Amino acid sequence: MRLPSLNMNLNLNIGRRSGADVTGLDIQPGFVAAVQARINGAILAERAAVLPLAADAVRDGEVADDGALSDVLRELFAGSGLGKRVRVGVANQRTVLRTLELPPLTDPKELAAAVRFQAQDQVPMPLNNAVLDFHPLGIVETPAGTRQRVVLVAAQRDMVERLLDAVRGAGLTPAGVDLSAFALIRSLYRADPDGPGRVLYLNVDGLTNLAIAEDTVCRFTRVIGSGLEGMAGELAVRRGISVSDAHSLLAAVDLTSAPPSEADPAPAEEPAAESQDVEELESELHSDPESLDEEAHEARERAMSYEELSAIEHAPAAPPAQAQSQGDAEVRDVLENGIRDISGEVRNSLDFHRSQDGGGEVSHVVLSGAAQDIPGFAAALELSLGVAVRGETIGVADERLADTVSLHRVAVAAGLAATEAPQ
Repeated sequence: MRLPSLNMNLNLNIGRRSGADVTGLDIQPGFVAAVQARINGAILAERAAVLPLAADAVRDGEVADDGALSDVLRELFAGSGLGKRVRVGVANQRTVLRTLELPPLTDPKELAAAVRFQAQDQVPMPLNNAVLDFHPLGIVETPAGTRQRVVLVAAQRDMVERLLDAVRGAGLTPAGVDLSAFALIRSLYRADPDGPGRVLYLNVDGLTNLAIAEDTVCRFTRVIGSGLEGMAGELAVRRGISVSDAHSLLAAVDLTSAPPSEADPAPAEEPAAESQDVEELESELHSDPESLDEEAHEARERAMSYEELSAIEHAPAAPPAQAQSQGDAEVRDVLENGIRDISGEVRNSLDFHRSQDGGGEVSHVVLSGAAQDIPGFAAALELSLGVAVRGETIGVADERLADTVSLHRVAVAAGLAATEAPQ
């Protein structure tokens, strides 16, 4: 059933099932991903495509260069077999989620009016520049009596319109807009045999998106950092390299191994006899000429073969093992600092959530995104957070799909394609 649109001609369409031909489209700093999926006891990706995106095309989850984004989206869908009706995710600081408790109302128009009235106090943006939508969660008993619980979503209109303009510029047809946090929950939700509990979903990729859900209902969400794209940007500046090369260096780090400074040094090899001879000859050649008489000096030079003299002259510098170790340590340092920053923001979010009415503890963290491709990332995050972290990956209809894309990167897009979590 279609819910009412509030004061707009754009609709977020939250909580509704899209047709089977809708493609989920996730646009983040640094990359775009698209998925067509079906539900068969779980969300299964049937087709998927991922392409890198220029660093300045999308910043902090907002479109900065419409044309560049349109060009990449056009390329992404060309020859992919993906349907061009798309449901687009949004994740940035210009979106708001609130859970409202209203008097029980059965008339849709009365409920819409009540939501709009509450939105004036709950939404920190002018309503005339906001795209609003809501979804009833059901009737609940509270200390104040029976209430209708509603989730309200607001997004700044100009941000949404610019996103949709870029999508249309690629020849795609927007079928809806949804919070990426909702899609993340739908995609990675796994029923708990012990009953519904609170789970923190964390997608660490181009940006870092956090959602706390009770069962399949999102209770809290925020974008908490720039994610791997921000780490790559910092490393690129430090090293004077491209962001793409910085991503490659980060992806090559293995956090399960000891840092270079702590790793056992390689055993020193016994120098070859030749090398020892060359060193002795070099020492003699550069010794104080006044300490030798002219006849002895000439005799020593004659004793040296041409090859030995050439070896001294062209001997390579010491192997750059120490420099390489320092370079690896710098890459690892950027990654570990990024993990500490993320865990600090997660702890702040958990503290805030606990302090709110209806807040509570989470049982664990579900990790997704390209961060899962870095060995030891989940374990390092768990150690920093003090909360269990579990990596999750979407299901696929054909295992060969994993050979063409990183399944860790398409969780949000898969959730946008399905729009309902499997029960």
